[in-house]
Amino acid sequence: MKRHIPGLHQQASNNDDNVEGVFLVRVERVFHRWHPQKPFFALRLAILEPKEHTGQAISGRLYCTPKALWKLSWFLRDFGYDPNNLLGRDEVDEKALLGLRGVVRTSRTMLNGRSFLNLEAFAPAGEWEELSPASLGPSINQEASDDL
Repeated sequence: MKRHIPGLHQQASNNDDNVEGVFLVRVERVFHRWHPQKPFFALRLAILEPKEHTGQAISGRLYCTPKALWKLSWFLRDFGYDPNNLLGRDEVDEKALLGLRGVVRTSRTMLNGRSFLNLEAFAPAGEWEELSPASLGPSINQEASDDL
């Protein structure tokens, strides 16, 4: 049986499969996922800027292993997570992460024939004007830049 679902074709072309570059984002959803070797936070980030990507979302992972804690700390610091909010007890409140804003640089990695989106770098939302593709040149969202 076939079902007509209006807007489905737009959603298929509006996914994060080809979203790569520097973006101003807001944390939309976050879940902690336990895994014996690699626990992680699954993030869904809503793109706010640049305007041509507004309404799209980026999904990615931040691992919580001892070797990857530097990246989680970098994310929390640059997105404005309150350091007094449980960090002293080595805890992160998922609800406190919702709505935080910041800049993220993404890239693609191929592993075992599958493509994964990397959350490569972070910056505070206040630095968006300096880091936006418009201020860095026309090709920043096509090529990775070391400025972030």
